Amino acid sequence: MSTTGTTTKNVLGPDVEIKGNLKFSGELTFEGKLDGEVNTDGVLTLGDSAVVAGNINAQSVVVRGKITGNITAKEKVELKAKTELFGDIRSAKLVIEEGVTYVGKTEVNPNKATPPSLPRAGEAPKAAAPPTPVLR
Repeated sequence: MSTTGTTTKNVLGPDVEIKGNLKFSGELTFEGKLDGEVNTDGVLTLGDSAVVAGNINAQSVVVRGKITGNITAKEKVELKAKTELFGDIRSAKLVIEEGVTYVGKTEVNPNKATPPSLPRAGEAPKAAAPPTPVLR
């Protein structure tokens, strides 16, 4: 069987415990316990029984389990109902379902836009410069 042009789908069940970093390509559904980092250019799906203590760096992440750590995704992060996340999220897109427990900061920036600088407290916003008069 050839896997040329297709993504690899892997599954690690609820009886798997890993202490250390996890690196993979393609897609992974993880249902076990991980004490360490996850680094991938693929898609990580954390099942209902998944427990992760560490940061996640991926293309996309779908979470149903418990995470203590930060999530960085190039494409999208989805937090499904009953997810517990204690950490920050940085992603181009974010979906949060009802029933999620989330404690952390979020940076969602789909267009990689630079935010405009805001005036400091007590400072008036800067007005546009008046046009220069033309003398003839």
